[in-house]
Amino acid sequence: MTTEQKVAVITGASQGIGAHLVQGFRQIGYGVVANSRSISKLGLRDPEIVVVDGDISSPQTAERIVDAAIARFGRVDTLVNNAGIFLAKPFVEYSEADFAAMVAVNLAGFFHISQKVIARMLRAGSGHVINVTATIAEQPAASLPAALASLTKVGLNGVTRALAIEYASRGIRVNAVSPGAVKTPMHAPPMHDFLAGMQPMGRMGETQEILEAVLYLEKAAFVTGEILHVDGGAAAGRW
Repeated sequence: MTTEQKVAVITGASQGIGAHLVQGFRQIGYGVVANSRSISKLGLRDPEIVVVDGDISSPQTAERIVDAAIARFGRVDTLVNNAGIFLAKPFVEYSEADFAAMVAVNLAGFFHISQKVIARMLRAGSGHVINVTATIAEQPAASLPAALASLTKVGLNGVTRALAIEYASRGIRVNAVSPGAVKTPMHAPPMHDFLAGMQPMGRMGETQEILEAVLYLEKAAFVTGEILHVDGGAAAGRW
């Protein structure tokens, strides 16, 4: 164990954006604690990646993630709240189960792990939290109704700004990356043309582009409370 190596905790880390984030942080020398419900099944061999299976909406999972980070690395420098559920359907067709699942993962999943990690960061006097939100929460589209995504992801935008102000004087930065439609296993290939048409630039985003935004914020020491849109211009307004 080294006290010099920085350490990132990444949720929703088994595929798509999360898997790319794990590799990106490793490439810049960070130790990584990676979480998803069954990430151990991936068989990751890197000794600098610790995997923790579990539902991020559970406070017990959050506790195990932090315990694993401290046991292996002795610190947590960065938390990337990437785990999330996106479910698009007309508002009146959402079920109680849809509501409970999205609130559990998108909000409770943020709350439990962030509270525990920030408590550690306060002891250290430094840290960085990055929340992955969604542009459609701020710039909805009639062609893709997703009110529950808006309800939860706008909440993450708001708490990003609130925590940035709360902890700015204590060495902790809090930022967000707000993607548009990104090519991940979440979106079936037959939907790609439709989703590309929702971005003014006429294409979907790539997971590498989300990683680049996250790493920019990680290095930008004078940036906090920022919601960085990576969406091909979709947040710029109606078009």
